[in-house]
Amino acid sequence: MFPILLIAHSITRWFVVTTLSIAIYRGIRGWRGAKEFTRRDDSLRHGTATFSHIQMMIGYLLYFNSPFISYFRSHFKEAIQHFDFVFFGILHITLMTIAVIIITIGSSAAKRQQTDLAKFRIMTICFIVAAIIIFIAIPWPFSPLATRPYLRIF
Repeated sequence: MFPILLIAHSITRWFVVTTLSIAIYRGIRGWRGAKEFTRRDDSLRHGTATFSHIQMMIGYLLYFNSPFISYFRSHFKEAIQHFDFVFFGILHITLMTIAVIIITIGSSAAKRQQTDLAKFRIMTICFIVAAIIIFIAIPWPFSPLATRPYLRIF
């Protein structure tokens, strides 16, 4: 089960990054251009939040079933000395949870705004903040924090 979850988590990351990037682009465009918040924008807002929730659920399943994290929890004093364990045991899950909370708040608040401009503004601000946190917390191949491949397939 663990390898399947790892692959799913790796693939779903790209859905989150893609929908978040498009939502930010459309949000900036709509906010700066005083455009109408269309059904497409609303679907994108909702889809971004949905993909982030799916990713977080897969991430929690991975976290609580990972031998890496199991070692981290059972040998905390030794593991805390190694940054890879600290990154995945504490930083990654904490930052990603915060990012998903911000996406959820931004999505929910945007949905409840009265004007199109306010919808774009709150969605864009919250999604940009979440994107910054996500890009810091993803273990990119070029990251100084922790490295993993762009896509895990078997």
